[in-house]
Amino acid sequence: MRTTCVRPILFGVLAAALAFPQGDVLLRAQQPPQKPPQEQKKDKPAGEFQLSVEVPLVNVDVVVTDNDGGFLEGLRRENFRVLEDGVPQTITNFAPTDAPITVVILLEFSKIGRGIFSYYATAMAEDFLRQLKPEDWVALVSFDLRTHIESDFTRNKEEVRRTLRSMVFPGFTEAVVYDALYETLEQLKDVKGKKSILLIGTGLDTFSKKNLDEVIKRLRETDVTIYTVIAGADIVLRAEARGAFEGTWGFVDRMNWLQAENQMRAFANMTGGRSWVPRFEGEWPGIFSDVAASLRNQYSLGYSPSNRVRDGKLRKIKVQLVDPNGAPLVVQDQKGKKVKYVIYAREGYLAPKPGISD
Repeated sequence: MRTTCVRPILFGVLAAALAFPQGDVLLRAQQPPQKPPQEQKKDKPAGEFQLSVEVPLVNVDVVVTDNDGGFLEGLRRENFRVLEDGVPQTITNFAPTDAPITVVILLEFSKIGRGIFSYYATAMAEDFLRQLKPEDWVALVSFDLRTHIESDFTRNKEEVRRTLRSMVFPGFTEAVVYDALYETLEQLKDVKGKKSILLIGTGLDTFSKKNLDEVIKRLRETDVTIYTVIAGADIVLRAEARGAFEGTWGFVDRMNWLQAENQMRAFANMTGGRSWVPRFEGEWPGIFSDVAASLRNQYSLGYSPSNRVRDGKLRKIKVQLVDPNGAPLVVQDQKGKKVKYVIYAREGYLAPKPGISD
């Protein structure tokens, strides 16, 4: 029987499960795995940190690519400059990513578009699974009128694949992407280390209790990186070419669709992720290869903000690449030609509010 709401304990015990690297661990709400007594008081491993009210440390995960999508590897701490509201910050923590991926596939599974968008979304999710390694952790969460945990965190990709193939008939012609994203972020906030969400769907919201402003506020508080992929964009393009878009997909008119695309892009940009709108199925393998590669090629930067004022306001973050003299870093290819690069990093965060104790 399908679970009809996100159960807080499930995501909360992932950190405990990660203490047992051998074998596959299927998390259960009824019997969460227990740490051995000698590990119960163990400090957090060095190099793992996140934005927290208790610890004045801001975590910024950064991906750098060239214009062709290749990743810039071998960058060092001194190659990065972090500005908060235009003020340079001292980077106290730095590490390239070499840890396993921890990702939630957040999947729209509704009858919007007569269910065809959901068919695309499940097929896309299965394509992404092929990019994961045995040591990676993945969970599957779907949403229609409510949010459902389809498969809790596991290293068993075949289990998730079987679940996807069993998802055939959506239950409702509603999609609560705002609620689903908000709830999933809430479940992930106590999971230590790197974690991410791959949001696959149309981006359309029809029935959420949360509004867009509330979701944006939550995005500014999180250290979760979000990647988004629009499902079914090629269908919309073909329908538009035939003049059959209006009326064919119910309430999904062109304006709603474009707004949804922009929102999906904003979710990714705000958190330092990336967004894709595939125009044909042949693009899928390359896109999901890029998602996995982005997660494996992140640099983790950490700094204690020089501005300690607790005003609850948005602090804007900008990451730059510099050379040893502090000038903009120049990257050249094998022929000595300058290479343009793109930096993906979170746009900012909300400072702690007054009255919240450390």
